[in-house]
Amino acid sequence: MLQNSEGKNVPDVSFALRDGDDWAKVDTKALFSGRTVVLFALPGAFTPTCSSTHLPRYNELAGVFKENGVDDIVCLSVNDPFVMQSWCADQHADDVTFIPDGNGEFSEALGMLVDKSAIGFGKRSWRYSMLVKDGVIEKMFIEPDEPGDPFKVSDADTMLNYINADAKQPKRIAMFTKPGCSHCHRAKKALSDKGLAFDEIVLGQEGLSFSTLVAVTGAGTTPQIFIDGERIGGADELEAFLAK
Repeated sequence: MLQNSEGKNVPDVSFALRDGDDWAKVDTKALFSGRTVVLFALPGAFTPTCSSTHLPRYNELAGVFKENGVDDIVCLSVNDPFVMQSWCADQHADDVTFIPDGNGEFSEALGMLVDKSAIGFGKRSWRYSMLVKDGVIEKMFIEPDEPGDPFKVSDADTMLNYINADAKQPKRIAMFTKPGCSHCHRAKKALSDKGLAFDEIVLGQEGLSFSTLVAVTGAGTTPQIFIDGERIGGADELEAFLAK
């Protein structure tokens, strides 16, 4: 039975992790005492939902959480320190603190350690999120106890809505580019100068081709920029859009 620990202190645990090429340790007092922290836990690094949705959205909203009083966002998984370090680098998630609960001690003490031996995972954390203030758990969003890997309530948007339902969220921006494209460079600089984050989709990588560009955008030139689902166009159109 999964435990809801709202109103309780976080477990007193020490974590081993990698700091560059060196070993380091951090305990829960250092992570949570005197701070407001959002922690989200998931079954495993590099797994599909965790890599495509759960972690990226928390990283994307990190600035908004900070504006709303959150000092840190912690991603916790029952993985070893090397895996968590590599996953952080792979995801470019510099605004999230990665904590490897390698022995499952934190997850077990919190009542969130589950057996996933049927799929070769062994003991792992259940998927959940929680808001911790000065070491005390104020709110937990625990995924329903049902088969598979449900992902319904521990997402970043649900947590942000709990903290501040009126929080202003950043625009979602995606840009199709190709290597050596001067107009792509100009568009990326224009967004960066405005402090706007964006996802870059590079033609020629991971099987993406000119045909992909035309099929998705209806255009045959790069860059092609989309903001909140609306096609803006190329660099000139982007600059005009930002000027507004």
